[in-house]
Amino acid sequence: MKPNVDCMKGAAMENCLFIHGFTGGIFEIEPLAEHMSRNCYACTTFTLHGHGGSRLELKQSSRQHWVNSAEEQLKRLQASGGGIHLIGFSTGALIASRLAVQYQTSIRSLTLLSAPVFPLHPPEILRTLVRPEMLRQYVRKMRQTPPNATREFLRMVGESFEVYPRIEVPTLIVQGGRDHLVKPKSVAYLREAIPAVSKKVLLAEKSGHMVCHGEDRERVLDEVLQFAAGSER
Repeated sequence: MKPNVDCMKGAAMENCLFIHGFTGGIFEIEPLAEHMSRNCYACTTFTLHGHGGSRLELKQSSRQHWVNSAEEQLKRLQASGGGIHLIGFSTGALIASRLAVQYQTSIRSLTLLSAPVFPLHPPEILRTLVRPEMLRQYVRKMRQTPPNATREFLRMVGESFEVYPRIEVPTLIVQGGRDHLVKPKSVAYLREAIPAVSKKVLLAEKSGHMVCHGEDRERVLDEVLQFAAGSER
């Protein structure tokens, strides 16, 4: 994603690496990437290994493949110079957490959007599926998602409990108040488990899982921008 031309006239820009969610794509975080780019951040978006193609490609992909594809992007940013802000959405937040621990000295900040610490919130799922278009979307996604891919996702969820207590970089936790896929207690857990000295929680009360597209969208975009700016060094 190309940054604002006016931004390129000054000092070296900070980098933002965006990581989308399981069975999702760049569209999930695109509004935020565009917002950060307009505000002079060099933004990198990409498609996780096995995603964006056929059902077979996802079936043949593992959670380690997903992490490796994100790590490859991070290493490229390291080589280009400048600070790096990791921004992960849903499963992308789990991947970003791992990278923030592994590459701590290179990371300026970590933003966790709708992190599935405790996935699935049945009451909200039922309320959401009352809408026909959402029901069709879920049925279609269930048919397209291989069972082994779902197992890989759940294994990553479980493994991440060993990662959160090791996160020391400045961390912003963003959760939708109407998230139908993540239980509300996920926020409280992350607040307590992550030992980072600089840590902030944003509850987007009117938003569902897709916090970059919800009713609180403008607030979310601005909070992420302000947090990243405050974490530069």
